[in-house]
Amino acid sequence: MGQPLKIGIVGTGAISGQYLSAFERLDAVRLTAVADLDEARAKAVADAQGVRALGVDELLADPDVDLVLNLTIPAAHAEIALKAIAHGKHVYGEKPLASTPAEALPILEAARAAGVRVGCAPDTVLGTGVQTARKAIDDGLIGTPVAATAMMLTPGHERWHPNPDFYYVPGGGPLLDMGPYYVTALVTLLGPVASVVGAASRSRDTRVIGSGPRAGETVPVEVDTHVTGVLRHESGALSTLVMSFDATATRASNIEVHGHDGSLIVPDPNHFDGDVELHPLGGEWRTLPASAGYRNAGRGYGLADLAAAPPGTPFRASGELAYHVLDVMTSLLDAAASGEAVPVASTCPRPEPVPLQDAPAAA
Repeated sequence: MGQPLKIGIVGTGAISGQYLSAFERLDAVRLTAVADLDEARAKAVADAQGVRALGVDELLADPDVDLVLNLTIPAAHAEIALKAIAHGKHVYGEKPLASTPAEALPILEAARAAGVRVGCAPDTVLGTGVQTARKAIDDGLIGTPVAATAMMLTPGHERWHPNPDFYYVPGGGPLLDMGPYYVTALVTLLGPVASVVGAASRSRDTRVIGSGPRAGETVPVEVDTHVTGVLRHESGALSTLVMSFDATATRASNIEVHGHDGSLIVPDPNHFDGDVELHPLGGEWRTLPASAGYRNAGRGYGLADLAAAPPGTPFRASGELAYHVLDVMTSLLDAAASGEAVPVASTCPRPEPVPLQDAPAAA
């Protein structure tokens, strides 16, 4: 109790820098080792952080690692998580929890059997943006929530990403890439999802890389690149979701929530903060002050939230939540393929709200 959780990172690509930056503000966690298939990249990160660079299997077995932060590509999430759990380690991973619910469920089962914890990004919903919106809903400022919209429309990541191939193969696409931010926010705001309907399309069979050493090279598109659907929450609220790599731009709000007595504009769930705007019935739009969430948060705050929760108590960016979000997204793809409504087999508790505070402290 009161001691930081010792962290070993597997995967030292670009996203690791955001975690390392946040770790500087978090006394609930302490980095002890890193590993990557690219040994030179792992050594560079290790030298910069003053920690050890290990082989992947060596790190998973290391006694000075309490929790494995899994920042590998999505296709490797399940394999690394299961190996870490087999060594008695807690696991926290980047989204999604795994490529499919069938791959993700054994992670949760193995963790329960081993008595370890599984957490998963996104933790952006723990910042002041989504949490202030949640508090407004919980405080009754919009009355009974009846509907929400969530929109993410871009022309495709190949315009800026030097190696965008994985965005366009099974496990990729706009829904599984960016959907976790939006669906996690909707579950945080309105509760778990009971069923979905949807439709999907793709505008072309190849994409052209726009930057880096492979600029001009084409990559095949094997997944739908525009997905739209309606999520029926267990509460009865309906959320309309649009995720696209086929659109140029939009002026729509990232997320809006509408109730009997008012409407909310919720900031981008890919960020931790941002303005929440309220339009009460008969009133005008006004910006709400930040009233809930971790202030000045960054990636890794969900991991610190896990570390700050005493043993046996819930934490917010949980594997159960990530599993339900993955189940919602894959059910939506199934609904789009079949043209029929699909029940979502899983559920999860609505995560506990975050009171307005600074970084979580060690338990």
